Amino acid sequence: MEHLESVEDSWPEFTLAEIKELLSTYKELGEAALSQEFCQALATSFSFSAHRAGRLAIPWQQVQSWFLDRLKGSRTKVQSSSSKAFNFFANLSREIFPSIERSRVSELKECQFEALSAKDAAWYDVASFLTYRVTHAGELEVRVRFSGFNHAEDEWVNVKEGVRERSIPLEPSECHRVNVGDLVLCYKEREEQAVYCDAYVVEIKRRVHDIEGCRCIFLVRYSHDYTEENVDLGRLCCRPGH
Repeated sequence: MEHLESVEDSWPEFTLAEIKELLSTYKELGEAALSQEFCQALATSFSFSAHRAGRLAIPWQQVQSWFLDRLKGSRTKVQSSSSKAFNFFANLSREIFPSIERSRVSELKECQFEALSAKDAAWYDVASFLTYRVTHAGELEVRVRFSGFNHAEDEWVNVKEGVRERSIPLEPSECHRVNVGDLVLCYKEREEQAVYCDAYVVEIKRRVHDIEGCRCIFLVRYSHDYTEENVDLGRLCCRPGH
């Protein structure tokens, strides 16, 4: 038993694409998927797929073990409910933070995120990640519930392009953190609503602060439509790390 557990500990994690195929296969074949021949064929298919490029090969015993756990009911959707949540967050975190170490994934559960809406090119705080899927191109997408909105406004968002750690509002004393060329999140006022959009700082007019705070003026150029606008510090959020 100890030897088996040791072997299982050395098994590589399934990718999201592999988990998706395992779920589909189990739904279609059920107990028939447990045969060694079938598991060997599926493991070989996984190991030579584009999704596993640069990763360790999948042993057939790992595939069979996954089906056994599913059959026994010891796991709910993907391995176990807690394991699924961890693996999903781990994959999501690695997409957003490519250099993340596995030991730090749990720390990122406390991070807050923002996501890009395809409807108006604006960024909104994420209330929750509802589910995920892998596109035909092998890219990860998540179904996002935006803070302050109901299910009718949920969107599928590409993780690499449209999910990131939440931007940071600036205090009046922090205007020195903003420099020409920086990517910032800017509060853009429109006729129908005001939203937060990506913009680059084009020019800064530094002014002496007074009792009311920062008096500096920032010329920004919005990324989605290239329009420019002079704004004060109160309308800017900086990106983490800047």
